[in-house]
Amino acid sequence: MLKVLGLLAMAVLTAAAADIGAESCSVQAADAAAEKVWLLCAEPRLYVTEDAGKSWSSRTLPAGPQLRAVKFTDGRTGYVAGDEGTLWRTGDGGYTWERVALPTRERLNSIQWRKESGWIAGYKGVIVHTGDNGRTWSLQSSGVSQPLESIFFLDENLGWAVGWVGVITRTSNGGHLWEPVATPGQMLWSLSSVYFRDPENGWAVGFGGQILRSRDGGRSWQAQTSPLAKWFTSVMFDQEGTGWIAADTHLLVSEDGGESWKAVSPSDSRLFLNSLVRTGDSVWAVGQYGVLRKQVGELAWRQVEQPDKLVLPPSRYDLSRPATTAAIPRPAPAQ
Repeated sequence: MLKVLGLLAMAVLTAAAADIGAESCSVQAADAAAEKVWLLCAEPRLYVTEDAGKSWSSRTLPAGPQLRAVKFTDGRTGYVAGDEGTLWRTGDGGYTWERVALPTRERLNSIQWRKESGWIAGYKGVIVHTGDNGRTWSLQSSGVSQPLESIFFLDENLGWAVGWVGVITRTSNGGHLWEPVATPGQMLWSLSSVYFRDPENGWAVGFGGQILRSRDGGRSWQAQTSPLAKWFTSVMFDQEGTGWIAADTHLLVSEDGGESWKAVSPSDSRLFLNSLVRTGDSVWAVGQYGVLRKQVGELAWRQVEQPDKLVLPPSRYDLSRPATTAAIPRPAPAQ
């Protein structure tokens, strides 16, 4: 029933957008590089801003399997990955794309890059790696068979990946050897995101308000008290050491180095936040239906406003309430 209602909700969203002439963008993932922020839409399309969200331009992506992850290594070179082992590369900021052959056909969910090394994680514990800036790719043995949802590297050597049924695996040599790690108790909830502030201190978050904390480089993990029983989708720390967790319809903040967390409500709770990214002077919380931004030195989040609005349902499954609007970037007019 929920699946049917969800499909109906998306149908209403699409029809309403068509009525006002808007281009829909259901944001799947986001990334930031060289003071640019990139939004990966399901349609498929990329939006990019170079002026902190004051204006946006669009890039058309190749048709094909669903794309789920985006990573730019600088202002021009980037990758998008998704179903059926799909990987596309751009060298001109997203105007043109070339297909990259990978040694897998699994769904790919997360991309990480450090210097000339890159890793992509996906279903069946798949991790593919490049050590030559994307020219060639090979499989790494993750040591797990569960789908991996998030991969994070602190540098070219120290990395962690998390996924379904609480699976965690770690490496200290760039992925040449991955070591699965036991998680607390009989944890069955899946993990969506992992982040390490330094070689010892890390956090992993996921379904059911789950927050895990490691103090020894990911060799062991402890559960932390969570203020919400929500789906936590992304975790990171900003330049000032403040911790943030995207919680679908909320945000969590830690002002004591990740020792404790409290919930804060964004101005619009219908954004369905799925990504946290950081630029030089700000942190962005990106959702399926909107974008928030917080500058250095502030705790308050502000919605990135655009002149064009996209009609969206008030919740994923509630069709009884009137539709409202939220800011979604539109392509900049042709020069």
